[in-house]
Amino acid sequence: MHFLNYIWLIPVLPVLGAAIQLLLGRRLSNKAVSAVSVGLPGLSFLWALGCFFQLLSLPAQANHTFTKVLYSWLPAGAFHLADGSLAHLNVYVGFQLDPLSSVMMLVVTGVGFLIHVYSIGYMGHEGGYYRFFGYLNLFMFSMLVLVLADNYLMMFVGWEGVGLSSYFLIGFYFHRKSASDAGKKAFVVNRIGDAAFLLGMMLMAVTFGTLDFLPITEAARGGRFAVGDGVITAICILLFIGAAGKSAQIPLYVWLPDAMEGPTPVSALIHAATMVTAGVYMVARSNALYVLAPTALALVGAIGAATAIWAASIGLVQNDIKRVLAYSTVSQLGYMFLACGVGAFGAGIFHLMTHAFFKALLFLGAGSVIHALSGEQDLRKMGALWRKIPTTAWTMLAATLAISGAPLLSGFFSKDEILWQAFASPYGNKLLWSVGVVTAGLTAFYMFRLFFLTFAGNSRVPHEVEQHIHESPSSMTVPLICLGLGAVGAGYVGWPKVLGGSNWFGRFLDPVFENPALRPALQHTWNLEFGLMLLSVGVALVGFFGAYRWYAKQPGIAERVAAAAGAGYTLLLNKYYIDELYDALFVNRAKDLGSALAAFDLGVVDGGVNGVGWSTRMSAELSRLWDTWVIDGLVNVLAFVVKVLSYPARVLQTGLLQSYAWFITLGVFIFMVYYLIYF
Repeated sequence: MHFLNYIWLIPVLPVLGAAIQLLLGRRLSNKAVSAVSVGLPGLSFLWALGCFFQLLSLPAQANHTFTKVLYSWLPAGAFHLADGSLAHLNVYVGFQLDPLSSVMMLVVTGVGFLIHVYSIGYMGHEGGYYRFFGYLNLFMFSMLVLVLADNYLMMFVGWEGVGLSSYFLIGFYFHRKSASDAGKKAFVVNRIGDAAFLLGMMLMAVTFGTLDFLPITEAARGGRFAVGDGVITAICILLFIGAAGKSAQIPLYVWLPDAMEGPTPVSALIHAATMVTAGVYMVARSNALYVLAPTALALVGAIGAATAIWAASIGLVQNDIKRVLAYSTVSQLGYMFLACGVGAFGAGIFHLMTHAFFKALLFLGAGSVIHALSGEQDLRKMGALWRKIPTTAWTMLAATLAISGAPLLSGFFSKDEILWQAFASPYGNKLLWSVGVVTAGLTAFYMFRLFFLTFAGNSRVPHEVEQHIHESPSSMTVPLICLGLGAVGAGYVGWPKVLGGSNWFGRFLDPVFENPALRPALQHTWNLEFGLMLLSVGVALVGFFGAYRWYAKQPGIAERVAAAAGAGYTLLLNKYYIDELYDALFVNRAKDLGSALAAFDLGVVDGGVNGVGWSTRMSAELSRLWDTWVIDGLVNVLAFVVKVLSYPARVLQTGLLQSYAWFITLGVFIFMVYYLIYF
């Protein structure tokens, strides 16, 4: 079977599940919902594997790229480009599979499928079971359209689809105001980035005359545009604003921590494998443009580094287990953008892939903890859970070690590649590298803080909850184990040359990220790279031992340090008051503007409309009074006069024959009397 010719089945299978659940799910049992909503994404994953292996068999001359065009979507016709030349824009519905999109495809379908399986156990006793899986399938479909599209407009369709699906999923518990507010917040903040993305696409269309990936990449690498071209720089900055909204970077990151209001599998799907990585994928897909725009590239790196350390510092003191992981996600996404900003797009995608495994595992592990503790999410009410939920504990330990950069686990390889490129790439610098190293230490600290507060020390679980602690069912623990294997071993596909490997993952992505300007980064001494690797490991160890001493060995130290830090601790605990600042600067000002517009609407617009209505009613009333008092009066007077004048006639004209005979007789008598008197 030629899987590639039917690549469209990969997104179609999940959307079929979404249609069944959202249209008919209310009538289905939970078992039927599970079979359809988990089975179809499972088939999508198997089909994706078939497409991937057939992609590897394509000849090297084709750069392992396959394109399948289904039909013409938007034939815009001929128009003049910015340079005056004539172009014919025609947007097709088509799919493109190359090394980059194949990585994203496998991540979305593979990790997404495991999250679907996990959801069977986690959501088994929740209301709206069919609705949850319908949204989950719709989300998976949208993300697959995003990563498999062969043009920017098709990508934008998936881009908006994941935004809509995340709104549904974050606000799944719509009866809770905090959940509905979080869904609206995510939707509104992402619209800001999406507006910039749209402007970038419009500028791209009038510059290149197409929105297809391959022609744009060829034009960018063909020498038509100079490095530093203003139009290309504007396109890249606009695209990055869109990416910053979707992938939660400064200043548009504020929606993601609040997205914790959704069910925990939603957090895993949004924060690990799918939605938040869309921005990183879009920037990586546009690498040929960014190489022509050093200013935009520097902006990407600077925002990524700033977001990485900013979010990591907030994560140091948060007490909600899911919120710690949310800020961790923001920080790790900053790492990915840092990699893209120094031109190491392959390293950014490598970290995206490894992060999908250990971050999905961390969220699902946190869900298992919450499940065991009957909904408790506060780290201060946990502790000593290692022996009570051992499968969850072991798998979360693997994920914690991986994200902390423990040697020979997946996060170690991808994080070290980013740090090395930040140090040695022509687009990198020592400041970005330093921020990355410090962030690595902070990451190890807050992640082991979470682990020790949850699984080590003395139990702080309330007595009534502690009696019911139990390990999660196999539908939840099996996905944890599978993701744990990925968290441990996924990095080996990128075994670096400094350790005697060949970095197969990087070579696999080379056809997509071919960039001669980056080649000098590969010319280095073994001692330098290995030394920097040891340094980053040492910094992570400092974070580990700090967390161990403060939260496992001598827990009282943490409270004393927090008390001594005073305002600094409060500042971090309240997330630098950014939400309050945004409320003051934007949300409340928008409300004030709305109130002013409402007053204008009520006073001027409605006043004008009401004035017209009042004048119409007044003129009608005056007309009625004129009719009543003048016209009707004259008519009545005339009628009275006519009545008076016609009275004799009415008296005489009785219609009775005897009356007429009597009147005739009377008339003759009067006539005779008159004649006798006067004649």
